[in-house]
Amino acid sequence: MEQRLKRRYAAERRFRLIGLGAILLSAGFLALLLFTMVSNGARGFTRTEVRLDIDFAKSAIFLDPAALRSANARAALAAADIQGAVQKAAEAQYGAQGARLLSDTAWLKVQGSIEDDPSILTRTATIWLPAASPIDVARKGDGDPEAERVNAQLDSRDALRTRLNSDFLTVGDATDPAAVGVWAAFKGSLLTMLVTLALAFPVGVLSAVYLEEYAPRNRWTDLIEVSINNLAAVPSIIFGLLGLAVFLNTMHLPRSAPLVGGLTLALMTMPVIVIAGRNAIKSVPPSIRDAALGVGASRVQVVYHHVLPLALPGILTGTIIGMARALGETAPLLMIGMRAFITTPPGGFTDPATVLPVQIFLWSDEVSRGFVEKTSAAIIVLLVFLLAMNGIAIYLRNRFERRW
Repeated sequence: MEQRLKRRYAAERRFRLIGLGAILLSAGFLALLLFTMVSNGARGFTRTEVRLDIDFAKSAIFLDPAALRSANARAALAAADIQGAVQKAAEAQYGAQGARLLSDTAWLKVQGSIEDDPSILTRTATIWLPAASPIDVARKGDGDPEAERVNAQLDSRDALRTRLNSDFLTVGDATDPAAVGVWAAFKGSLLTMLVTLALAFPVGVLSAVYLEEYAPRNRWTDLIEVSINNLAAVPSIIFGLLGLAVFLNTMHLPRSAPLVGGLTLALMTMPVIVIAGRNAIKSVPPSIRDAALGVGASRVQVVYHHVLPLALPGILTGTIIGMARALGETAPLLMIGMRAFITTPPGGFTDPATVLPVQIFLWSDEVSRGFVEKTSAAIIVLLVFLLAMNGIAIYLRNRFERRW
């Protein structure tokens, strides 16, 4: 008997050690993932800038500062050859290759400076402009020898600096990695998730309530339950094909819109919410129902005053899982056309848009090395969005949790 007890205690210790090892291994992989994303993505939130001295009085920009204060200021700026003036100033300051030091969209920064202060048209102004992608990559330690040599020359002239790139969080997509941003994709994800939640949560919860509290037990109910369980395991791309066939080809809803994306993801999320909701409702003790019925409550009052409040934490847990899965999906949204090149944020639920996972997928497929760090930075934004969404859901779950 003593030997059997020793073997049993030894087996329990081994089991605890195996469990502890599994937790440490999982935590190690998670720490490695976060470290890799943060180390690579932190550089995506910075931008290398080149100093450019522009003598506007001698440039090819023929604009009257007074005209820029009128209602036709934007038309006057659009007619001016700002891009040509910036190119000539760069070549005059840095030689024949000076224009290649700047980003293709650097002239927009000059245009913005003129809009902010029209008086610079009468003098020489020093403006820090976004550097070209090879210069930016070399500044961060991943460039080729030629770009590093150019960086050394610019550093010797105090013409190069690295600053926080606030535009990354406020602008949309672009062909130049120095000018890209995630705001359009972030807003598209937010609108898509709102549509998904507004449709999947009430329909899923009401379906769970009906199946668990009101539906008769027969073969049709069993068929519905089996179908819901199977839908929860269907690959997500199948829901994309369903959304393409129903919402686009049949209902003719606008392509690449958050409305269509939300409807498609709602179809994928509802089975998860239904299953979690049924399990949460089933876990409410029968004595709660019997006590409410015993004091004269109706069937509807029992469900909505007693059963649902007690089951709400479990329902919200299933909603968190379903929404987190929907936020990270790419395949179904690709099927409905949400891989468009979007430079401006969507103004509503029917405007063309893209989402963060699709934007990450598109940037990861780019040839330019400047998109590598932007991809990691976008992943960080997606993770923060996911954590914030889950944090709000967990807070609501704990807020409505009741103990008996």
